[in-house]
Amino acid sequence: MAKKNLSKAFVMDEGPKKPAISYWAKEEVMCPVCQKPFKQEVMHQGGGRTIAGNLTDELHRNYEPSKKFGRVYPLIYEIGVCPNCHTALFWKDFKGIKDGATFDRLAASSDKRIRAVENIFPHYNVNDERTLFDGAAMYYLALLCYENVDIAYSPTFKRAEIALRLAWLCQDIEHVSPGHNYDYIAQVFYRKALFFYQQTLINETGRIESIESVSHFGPDTDKNYGYDGIIYLSGLLEYKYGQRENLQLRLKKLEDSKKAIARIFGLGKSSKAKPGPLLEVARDLYDKIAAELGSNNIFGDDDE
Repeated sequence: MAKKNLSKAFVMDEGPKKPAISYWAKEEVMCPVCQKPFKQEVMHQGGGRTIAGNLTDELHRNYEPSKKFGRVYPLIYEIGVCPNCHTALFWKDFKGIKDGATFDRLAASSDKRIRAVENIFPHYNVNDERTLFDGAAMYYLALLCYENVDIAYSPTFKRAEIALRLAWLCQDIEHVSPGHNYDYIAQVFYRKALFFYQQTLINETGRIESIESVSHFGPDTDKNYGYDGIIYLSGLLEYKYGQRENLQLRLKKLEDSKKAIARIFGLGKSSKAKPGPLLEVARDLYDKIAAELGSNNIFGDDDE
């Protein structure tokens, strides 16, 4: 299938039109970059639209399809996109960011990011009700936009979360419409997420870029796993998607991750506020890392 026809083919692959999943909010959003208003698409709540499925080791909530609405992807409604300049941000940042230099950089890079997104998500649409394909394109627009956002607004963490969600959405696209290499693209975004999650920790501990302003750490929309979630995901992504060419470097990074994960256990045993699912997946990750280190004759201190 020709790449230029992918968007149309993907919409066809989604099947017949289902009852409304979203609606247009009455109050318009003002784009701080081009100063033009646009409508906000909001997902309806309730009515059997979302049927919660399993939670993956990446803290991603899968949703089962329903007979009435089909498969729903709540993630795709979290990003807003101005249809005029294609500035894409988390909805609250359209009002929350108040840095003129950021807006200047976003305005200057508009054409460049549109071309970049078109290369991966050809003929994406930001004007109509969004499909999974359009939603993924919007996340990629946002990933590129946050490159230009001032560090006062925690762009490194937001790029980490966006990149991880992009990996999930690309896997969903591959599942719905296979054969277009979105499984490979997902791996690229996983590696980007690995870099940004680890850079978030470096920036936070080095007091380079604070994450105090972040209210929801996700990584998905259903639960907030906080700062411990960042530590866990940094270790998990290293274990699953980190480089393997340099074995000694890999083992060192895994040993560091193992120690960080162990500290989560120590806190979790005495705190009822720690999310139970996080402790469960962290314990599993700790065991997997310990097993790999052991098979390579690397024995760290007992951190438990």
